[in-house]
Amino acid sequence: MKNEPISHIISAGESDTIEFKSSFNNELIEAMVAFANSKGGKVIVGVNPKGEIIGVSTNSESVQNWINEIKNKTTPALIPDVEIYQIENKTLIILVIQEYPIKPVATRGKYFKRIANSNHLMGIDEIANEHLKTINTSWDFYPDPNHSTEHISAEKVKRFVETIEQRTQKIIEMPHMDFLAKLEIIRNHQLTFGGYLLFVKEYCMISDIQVGRFKSPTTIIDSISLNTDLFTEVDEIIAFIKKHLMVEYIITGEPQRTERFDYPLDAIREIVINMIVHRDYRDSSASIIKIFDNRIEFFNPGKLYGGITINDLLSGNYSSKTRNKLIAKAFKEVGLIERYGSGIKRIVNICEEFGVKQPEFEEVFNGFRVVLFKEKIDVTKDVTKDVTKEKRIIKILELVESNPSITTGEIALRLELTPRTVLRHIDQLKNENRLKRVGGRKKGKWIIIGNN
Repeated sequence: MKNEPISHIISAGESDTIEFKSSFNNELIEAMVAFANSKGGKVIVGVNPKGEIIGVSTNSESVQNWINEIKNKTTPALIPDVEIYQIENKTLIILVIQEYPIKPVATRGKYFKRIANSNHLMGIDEIANEHLKTINTSWDFYPDPNHSTEHISAEKVKRFVETIEQRTQKIIEMPHMDFLAKLEIIRNHQLTFGGYLLFVKEYCMISDIQVGRFKSPTTIIDSISLNTDLFTEVDEIIAFIKKHLMVEYIITGEPQRTERFDYPLDAIREIVINMIVHRDYRDSSASIIKIFDNRIEFFNPGKLYGGITINDLLSGNYSSKTRNKLIAKAFKEVGLIERYGSGIKRIVNICEEFGVKQPEFEEVFNGFRVVLFKEKIDVTKDVTKDVTKEKRIIKILELVESNPSITTGEIALRLELTPRTVLRHIDQLKNENRLKRVGGRKKGKWIIIGNN
C-alpha cells in the first residue's frame, strides 16, 4: 500500500473498520477485540482522535512487544499483522486484525464489538449469541444439565412421532428415543433444552405464558396460566382465544353454515406459533397475550434475532435467522411451520384478505409485540377486489398447468396464501367447470378443462 491510500483512509476518519490511536495502550487492545468480533479492521497508531498525523516512536523490538501483549491479553489469543509506513516524515504503525472465526474474543474478561466508529461493550445475551452463531447452532440444542429423559412424557413423544408419520405417510421404524436422537433432540444420550420444552412431562417454569381477557386495561374477566410443553401451549392458547371471540354465521346455500370470527383465526394461529418458536427462553419474563374488545396484544420476551429489523420483516427482504433452531425444526417436522422466515408476511396477507386493519409490529421492553385489530377496513372497492381475486385464480391455473400433481398446500406456499383461500378459489374453478381433479389424494392430478 502506498502513502496516498493511507492519506485517503486517514482523511475519511474513523469507521466500522478503522480506528486511530496516538499510542499503544489497553484501549487499542479493546479495539482489536472489537474488530475480531465484528468484520475485522485496522488500528492506525500515530494518528490522534482528530485525525491529525502525529507519528509514533518505535523500533522492531517495541512493535514485537505490542504483539506479545495483545496475544497475552486476549482470549482466544489474537496476533495482528503489522504494517509500517512513513508519511509526512512521521512513522505510522498499522495493526491489522481479521474477523476471528471463533467468537467471541475477550480482553481482560470483557467482550467488545465494533458498531459504527466505536467499540461497544457486549452484554451477556450478545456474548452467548455470538458463541452460538460461531458454532452454527442455538441455545436449544445444548444438553440440559438439570433434566433428563425421565422428565419428558413418553406419551407426548409418541404423539409427536405419530403426527410425523401421518404427515409424511411413512412409518418410523425405530424406537422413539432413537428417533429423537436422530433429530438431535437427544444428543450424546442427554436431553437438550429444546427437547425438555417440547415434551416436558409436568410443570415447566421457563415456558410460562399468561393469557387474559381484559374488559379494560386493568380489569381481567378471564385468564389462564400455561407452564407445559410447547405443542400443548399452542392448542390451549388458540382454544382460549377462540372462546372469547365473536362469531357470525354466513348462509352460503350449502347444507352447513359458514362460521366467521371477528378476527382471522389463521393469523392468530400464525402469531401464536411464531411466539412459541422464536421466544427467548433464557429471559425470565413470561409471554403475555391480552384480549381486549377491539384488539389482541401478543408480547414475547426477546427482540428480533440476527440483526433483522421490522422493515426487513414487512418487506420480506431478509435471510431468515432462527433463535431456536431445534424447536423450529420440530415444529416443521409436524407441519406447524411450512417455511422458515415467511410468517410475518403471511400474517399481513391473511389480515388483508380477511378485511381487517393491518397488524402492528414493534420492539418494546426488550421484547417483540404484535397487535391484531378487529377494525374492518374499507372493502367497498369491489372492482379492485375482483381484479386481485382473478389474478390469484390465473396464478393457480398457471401452477396447475406446469405441475398437474401439485397439492393445494404447495399452491398456498408458492402464492403465499392461506390454504383456505386456495381451496375457496379451487372450489370456484370447479363450480365454473374450469378445473377438475382425477385420481386419489396422493397420486391424483389436476386437469384444466379444455386442455389435454
